[in-house]
Amino acid sequence: MTRDSSLTHEVYERLRSDLLAGRFHPGDRLRISELCNAMGVSLGAVREALSRLTSEGLVVLEPQRGFSVAPISQRELLDLTQVRADIEGQCLRRAIAAGDVAWEAQIVAAFHAWSKTWQATPRDGDDEAGRTHAAFHRALLSGCDSPWLLKLRDLLFAQSERYRRLSKPLDGANRDLLAEHRDLMEATLARDADRATTLLAEHFAATARILVERQLVAADLPAVPRRTVHPA
Repeated sequence: MTRDSSLTHEVYERLRSDLLAGRFHPGDRLRISELCNAMGVSLGAVREALSRLTSEGLVVLEPQRGFSVAPISQRELLDLTQVRADIEGQCLRRAIAAGDVAWEAQIVAAFHAWSKTWQATPRDGDDEAGRTHAAFHRALLSGCDSPWLLKLRDLLFAQSERYRRLSKPLDGANRDLLAEHRDLMEATLARDADRATTLLAEHFAATARILVERQLVAADLPAVPRRTVHPA
């Protein structure tokens, strides 16, 4: 990897992390020159990073307006939730069929790491809690023998993270997240594919339901004032 490509990758990873953590709001303008100044990098590195994020659907490029954070909506959330359940359910079934003892141990370890982090800061949006949560869900599927299914899953997961972050302050209001994840783990380790995929779909639906019922996601694309933002 050349120095330029390495720098572009670093910019991409930093911007992507900020987007998934909710540090940028849907609809925010992302001015290349101001991002360059804030990050101390070249125009080319930022432009290439934003182009990659556009291909992932996290950023949009509008004619005459430039780059901005992709909007969110109730319609997209419900569609995303269903498609994610379908794809991730397939991944989980194949993982259950193909996973070995090392896969089982990875799941148990990932659940332990997430549960300790979550109980320490259950309503905190820190990066460590998000990282261990992502690691647990990825561990469940790590036994899947289809690289393409896993690639599709990762794309959908990134999109859903933006919505999950919105629901996080309300996660403990009417649900037991620890029990949801434990039940999902136990069904997976018991090789009960039907129960595990049902629990997985219900887990995703619960987050979507919080956002819809609390009106945290507009029924249509939100009309929010655009603002220019800088990376954290």
